[in-house]
Amino acid sequence: MTAFDTGLQDLKRQHPEWEPWLAVVQAVLRETADPKWDAAVPLRAKTQSRVPLLAEAKLELEKSLVCPFSEQLMRVACRSGTPQMATLETALDTKLDIFALFRAALNHDRDRMKEDAVAQGVDPEAFQAVAVLMPMPLLHACNRRWARSIAESWTEGYCPLCGAWPAFAEVRGIERSRHLRCGRCGGEWRARGLYCLYCGMTDHKELVSLVPEKSGSNSVIDACMRCRGYVKTLTVLQGSPPDRVVLDDLASVELDVAAVEQGYKHPQGAGYLLNVTVAENSASRGFFA
Repeated sequence: MTAFDTGLQDLKRQHPEWEPWLAVVQAVLRETADPKWDAAVPLRAKTQSRVPLLAEAKLELEKSLVCPFSEQLMRVACRSGTPQMATLETALDTKLDIFALFRAALNHDRDRMKEDAVAQGVDPEAFQAVAVLMPMPLLHACNRRWARSIAESWTEGYCPLCGAWPAFAEVRGIERSRHLRCGRCGGEWRARGLYCLYCGMTDHKELVSLVPEKSGSNSVIDACMRCRGYVKTLTVLQGSPPDRVVLDDLASVELDVAAVEQGYKHPQGAGYLLNVTVAENSASRGFFA
């Protein structure tokens, strides 16, 4: 049994009401492990300070790679049993441009995803929740290829590979080294101490740590009183494998609830806009084969 299989089973036991969404997450995580996506990783541009490795990339993807997986996600979501997810069945019968949708998801273009949802007559929140997962297999493939290329000096708040804000931070081992983890590509990078990764605040009087009563002593919320941003911080012996990051994020959702109740939030969108170009490398067009 793999690390993510164990994590999924634990979540299903603890939160049986999450079963519909966990089915979608399971489909994504199984796809991220497929080596066929490795061939789609673009050539990496010269590393630049403060610029994620995937920024300005030009992708040409096979329809046979992107469309079956996208269709699978939609079908799994449709069968989840929730009314919102059931509306996605409409998207299976349309000529929605899958490459435009893939690009929007990759570039955190929430406005474009919402426009697509409205045009198709599906629930916008459900559509976006599934669409943002579509690039994850490619992003995990990029992480497998590029993880060792991430500079030790990278201490920006956003992911050095895909520009996303972190899902959480890990404080590891007896050394208590601090690392940020990306929920999209599974990547990791060093984090600064006493620093707000969203607004750059370094005044310790404006930085607080909240300890929710139900979370236990190994989990805290590091928050900034100026921008009201927060990041979950988990104390662990060692870092989670890339395919466990999204599960660890779900498993610590009580921290998110506690942070929101205290008036803190995650910023919308990405920390860095990638501006990736995505095109089909065959003559045919359309959503699904």
